[in-house]
Amino acid sequence: MPRRRRGGRVCALEGGREEEAPPAAAAVPSALWASQLQPEAAAGQILLRGIFEIGRSSCDVVLSERALRWWPIQPERPAGDSKYDVQCKEEFIEVKDIFSVKLKRRCSAKQQGNGTLLGITLFICLKKEQNKLKDSTLDLINLSEDHCDIWFKQFKKILAGFSNRPKSLKVILNPQSHKKEATQVYSEKVEPLLRIAGIKTDVTITEYAGHALALLRDCELQEFDGVVCVGGDGSASEVAHALLLRAQKSAGKETDSLLAPVRAQLPLGLIPAGSTNILAHSLHGIPHVVTATLHIIMGHVQAVDVCTFSTTGKLLRFGFSAMFGFGGRTLALAEKYRWMSPNQRRDFAVMKALARLKPEDCEISFLPCISSHAVQERKAEGSPKSDGANPWQTIQGPFLNVSIMAIPCLCSVAPRGLAPTTRLNNGSMALIVARNTSRPEFIKHLKRYASVKNQFSFPFVETYTVGEVKVRPRSNSGYNPEEDNGQHSAAPEKSFPWNVDGDLMEARSEVQVKKHMTGDGRNNVSPAGGNGWALGHRAVTEGGFSNEYPALPRPSDSVSLVPASDQSHLSYPASLFA
Repeated sequence: MPRRRRGGRVCALEGGREEEAPPAAAAVPSALWASQLQPEAAAGQILLRGIFEIGRSSCDVVLSERALRWWPIQPERPAGDSKYDVQCKEEFIEVKDIFSVKLKRRCSAKQQGNGTLLGITLFICLKKEQNKLKDSTLDLINLSEDHCDIWFKQFKKILAGFSNRPKSLKVILNPQSHKKEATQVYSEKVEPLLRIAGIKTDVTITEYAGHALALLRDCELQEFDGVVCVGGDGSASEVAHALLLRAQKSAGKETDSLLAPVRAQLPLGLIPAGSTNILAHSLHGIPHVVTATLHIIMGHVQAVDVCTFSTTGKLLRFGFSAMFGFGGRTLALAEKYRWMSPNQRRDFAVMKALARLKPEDCEISFLPCISSHAVQERKAEGSPKSDGANPWQTIQGPFLNVSIMAIPCLCSVAPRGLAPTTRLNNGSMALIVARNTSRPEFIKHLKRYASVKNQFSFPFVETYTVGEVKVRPRSNSGYNPEEDNGQHSAAPEKSFPWNVDGDLMEARSEVQVKKHMTGDGRNNVSPAGGNGWALGHRAVTEGGFSNEYPALPRPSDSVSLVPASDQSHLSYPASLFA
C-alpha cells in the first residue's frame, strides 16, 4: 500500500507524443532505455507512459498497442560506485490477455461517494500447466484521479476493440448434472468471472429432459453473442443438437432428408459440470471450470467436427461420438438406476454389462478417409487417378463393441482419449470395433484405456479412419433391458441402444453416421467454451484437446498477481462482459 501521494510523478503519452517527461526517467541509463524500448517498436505505437507502484516497487510503465511493460525505477548511479550497478528487470503482459479493467478504491462505512482512489486493477488470463487457464490481477497503484482516469479510459478503449469477445450470453443450466452441483458451480465459479468481465447473462434452469431442446427451438436469440451450457455431456449434446436443428429450420432445410446441414448461428460455450465431461475435456484438454469460463470470456475460437445420426433416411440427431454394443447396453442399464450416485451408477452398470457380456451380430459398412499425404504418395508411385470417391468397405460378424468418434473423447478414465488419434476438426471419424472374444481379454482391453499402453494392440480390435459409417444389426430381436433383471420376456419391438454423447438413443434398424463439411472445409460445429464450446461460424475456444493453445505470457513470480476472487475489498463501477 502506498504511503505517499504519487500524482505529481505521473505522465502520459497521448498518441505517441510525449506531453511531459517523467522526472525519474533520467535516472535510467540511456543504454538501458534503448534496450528496453526497442521491442516496443515491433509491439506497436506507444499509447501511454507513467509511473505506478507495482508489487511495492515504483515502476516505469509503458502501454503500447500490444503490450504493457514495466521495470523498477533505479536511483541514479554515482560515477564509480559499483554497488548501484543493478540491472532493471523488465516484465510485461500482452494486452490481448487482459479481459477487464476496474478502478481500485478503498471504501469505509463513514465515507461518502465512491471511496478513495488507489489505482487501477487489471484482470488477466494466464496460461498455467496442462492446458489450464487462471484468472489473475495486476494492480497499478497511483492516487492521481486525473491520470488514472486517462489510463482507465485507454484500457477500456483497447478492450472494446476485441470484437470477437461476447457481450451477452444465453446460459442453459442443468441443476441435475452430476451430484446436483451445477447451480453451485455456476454461482461460485462462473458467474463472478462473467460479471467481472462485464458480460450480460440470461440464465434458464432446465426442469425436465428435453427442456433445452424446446427452449432453443422457439426463443429469441438475436440479442445474444453465444449460448453457454452448464452441465454434463448429455446437456451439452442436447443444446448442440437444438442449436443445429434451429439453424436447419432457419435455413429452410428439410431435416428428414438432410444432406448438407448448415452451421448454427451462435457459438456454444461449455462449462463442465457433469460426471465425465468428455466433450469439455476433449475441447479444453482439461475438465476445468475456470479454464472453460476464461476461454468463453476471451472469445477463443475452435471449430469442431459434428456428425448426423439417421435411420431409413430420417435424421435422429446431431452428435460427436457414439458407442453400440457394450457401450450402448451399459448406458441403457445405467439409465435404469438414476437413483444411484453417478459414479455408483456407472460402475454398477459396467459390472452388470460385463457379467452379461454378449456380442451383437451386425454388418458395418464404412467409407474410408484417405489423407492428402496418402494421395500424394499414390500420385508419386504412378497409381491410377482417383475420382475422389472412396469405395465402401464392409466388415461383419459378432462385435462386442463399436465406437464411432469425431472427437478424441478424453475423460478421467481414458486420459489419452477413447479415440486418441482423432482431432477436433480433422474432417474424419475414428471407427473402433472390438470383435467377439473372451470376457478376460475384453476386460484387459477396457483397462488399457486408463494406462499408457496401446488399448488397440489386441488381435480382436480393429481401427479405421472414416468419413461415413452404416451399422446394420442382423439379429431378429433387439435389446430388452428386462433381461438384465432376470426377466426373459420378448421385447415388443426390436430396439438397439446407442450411447450418443452420454445420451441413450434407441434405433430399430440400420443407423448411418456421417461427417458433414461446409464450404470452407470445416464442419458444422465449433465448440467454444473457453476452449469452451461453439456451434457455428465461431466458437469460444482455441487450441483443441492438445497443447495447441497460443502462448500466453506468464509474468514472473515477482509480479503482483493475485486471484480475482481475492478482490472482494475493491469497489468497482458497473461494467459488461468483454
